[in-house]
This record gives sequence, C-alpha cells and structure tokens, in this order.
Amino acid sequence: MPSYPHYAVTHIHLDKQPHLPALTYQGQGNYLVYWWKEIALGHSFIEPNHSLTEETYRAALLKAIKPTIEHYAAHTKANVEKWQAWLAAGETASWSAWLDTLLTPWMPASIPAQVPVTVIICTRNRAATLKLCLESLAQMTCQPAEVIIVDNAPQDDSTEKVAAAFANVRYVVEPKPGLSYARNTGVKQARYDIIAFTDDDVLVHPEWVYRVWETFQDKQVYAMTGLVIASELETEAQQIFERHWTFNRGYLDVAYDQAYFKRVEAAGPPVWELGAGANNAFRKEVFDKVGYFDERLGAGASGCSEDSEMWFRILVSGDTVQYNPRAVVHHTHRKQLSELKRQIYAYMRGFAAAALIQQDQHPAAGYSKQLWYMPKYYASLLKRGFPRFNFRSRTLWVEMKGIVSGVNFYYKHRNRPPQLPA
Repeated sequence: MPSYPHYAVTHIHLDKQPHLPALTYQGQGNYLVYWWKEIALGHSFIEPNHSLTEETYRAALLKAIKPTIEHYAAHTKANVEKWQAWLAAGETASWSAWLDTLLTPWMPASIPAQVPVTVIICTRNRAATLKLCLESLAQMTCQPAEVIIVDNAPQDDSTEKVAAAFANVRYVVEPKPGLSYARNTGVKQARYDIIAFTDDDVLVHPEWVYRVWETFQDKQVYAMTGLVIASELETEAQQIFERHWTFNRGYLDVAYDQAYFKRVEAAGPPVWELGAGANNAFRKEVFDKVGYFDERLGAGASGCSEDSEMWFRILVSGDTVQYNPRAVVHHTHRKQLSELKRQIYAYMRGFAAAALIQQDQHPAAGYSKQLWYMPKYYASLLKRGFPRFNFRSRTLWVEMKGIVSGVNFYYKHRNRPPQLPA
C-alpha cells in the first residue's frame, strides 16, 4: 500500500511576506494559499520532497494568482503590462504597490461591528467541533445579529451546553432527523432578512459575515456561496477529497444568472459546482418564493444535495446565485478513508436523487442524460484505476453504489411532495 505524506497548509500574506517563506520539504508536501491582506488569490500544491528556490517559488506564485489578478484588473481596467515582469524579477516594491492599488476597491475602508444577518449552524452530536466553530464566529471583526444552533435529533445535552456558553447564540431543537428538517427549522426561526449557513466543522474568516452581507447589497442576488479552503491535508482521505471532491470553487467572482442557466440548461445544470453547504446564504424572502429545503434530500435522507437543489430552484425562478470568493471559511475534511467513503456514498446517492427530482421540476433540464452516461463514465474510471485502485480510485465502488441507491431512493419517494412555504 503506497504511503501518502501529509501536506502542510501554509497561508502566505503577500503584503507582509513577498518572498519565499521558510518551508519543510523532506517527507511532506506543501499546500500554499496566497493572500493579499484579507483577499485570497490562489493556491499551489508543492509535491513531497520537491523544494523551491526563490525563482521557482515566484513561478508557482504567478501561475496560481494570475487568473485572479487578471479578473480583478478587468473590473478596474488597470494596466497589467508590467506586474508579471516585476514579480518574475523579484521587484517586490513595485509589484506590491501595484497590487495594493488594484485590490483596494475590494477592501472596505471600515467594517461595521454588526450586520443584520442570521447565522444558522445545523449540528448533531458534534459538540467539540461546534465549540471551535462558535469560537471562530465570536472572533469575527463583524458580528451577525443572531446565531441559531439547530440541534437535530440530539442524543444528549452536550450541544445545548456548548451553545449556552456563547452570547448571542439561540439554541433550537429539531426532533425530526435530517439536515433539511434542521435547515427549515432554522429558516423559520430566523429574525433577519439574510440567512447564512455554515457547518460545525468549519472555522470562519474574520470578515466572513461582513462579506456575506456585502454580497446581498446587490438586489439581484437571492443566494450566495463563498470560498471554502481546506484547514488541513494530513491524511490520504483529506488529500483525496481536496484533489478530487474539493469544496473550493476558486478565487473569481461568478454570477450564476439567467444567462448561465440558459447555457447549461439542456445538459443538466451542474448546480453542485456553485458552492458548498458549508458556506452559503439566502435572502429570507426566497423561501417564500420557491419553497423550503426539500426534506427528501440532505444528510439523514437521500444523503446530500439539499443545498444545490435549492440553488436550482432559485435559478429556475429567474434569480441569481452569486459566488463571492472574499467570503471565506476553512473546512476540516474527513480524516479516515472509511469516513470519506461514507461521505462520498452519501454525495452520489444525494446527487442521483436530486438530479431526478430536478428533472421532474424542470423537464427541459438534461439530468436524465447525465445519469444514462454514468455507466460509461465509471467504466473508464475503473479501467484507469485497475488493478491497484489507489487514491482517486479508492472510492469508485461506493460512488457507483451511491448512484444506484439514489435512483432507488428517488423512485421510492418521488410522490412525496416537497415542503411549501408556510
């Protein structure tokens, strides 16, 4: 069995450290995340035992951040002729001054102490990780107006005790097991017009809630997703997930609007690519428009996709889902391969069930074509992984089982109506 050295996660703030940082190369890899102040710009995987010189570091940095820099420059019509040459030549003073000018419009001059946002965390029997999440929320530069903990079918009072230790946290029990039940309970309890969801295994960036609120200042936006960065890459399971199933949707702003929907409609809109449930938010009024989370979907039911199915309905209704990479959280992936396999099984089960549900909702969507293509797709992956089935191939069997189970789940539950607005 091959060994998979861990990757050390290093966050490099280029405004403070423009040169190659001190890294360990022997026996480990390095995952470098590049920032300019509070704006994430890109990342690099440096493979185990592969060392960097100042020159090769600048080349890796340029490759990682070039799309992001060009994205921001396109919005400001900045002169982009010289910055790459400055970076390649190590002219840090010129490059840093230019980059600061470029990104200043996206850095708020001041941040309010509080914004009218409800943060909802749905949890079940994970008090220790929840405590860490709430501690990170409490340390944010800008605070939400309220935090709601929805304890889903709890087995003890450990979650309630954790919630009681934090100010501005409201504890609610949802006795019916299932993430969508818990999410819907949180929505109904929310007192504010912007509702943000994160998970109990997440640590939030200090500006996260402010950036969520900022996104909804555009009145065309009815939902948003944000950047999810891996907290650690210590184990093979965590590396498999980040390499092949990542929550990280990149560092560029993307408006998923009607133009996007029309482009992808016939092939089956890949709404799972819009973001992750660990970092997403909604206008509360959208639930009155399109309904609540489908309780057939999500953990405790189909297994996954209650969030992406909601984004699908929002797109079908003609509204926009905005991806904002400045709204950042850090996620701890499953450490053990057995945990990863259960997770991926649930993902594929939920994907298949949601795809068929979405096909019912909007017959013009081509999800049935995707499912018919799956046997051919997995045949190619099996051929590629044979005979060792290492790394990416380790989850192939549970993926296929999950898809079959999801189709069966759909046919068993397809006549159960989704929950409508109250």
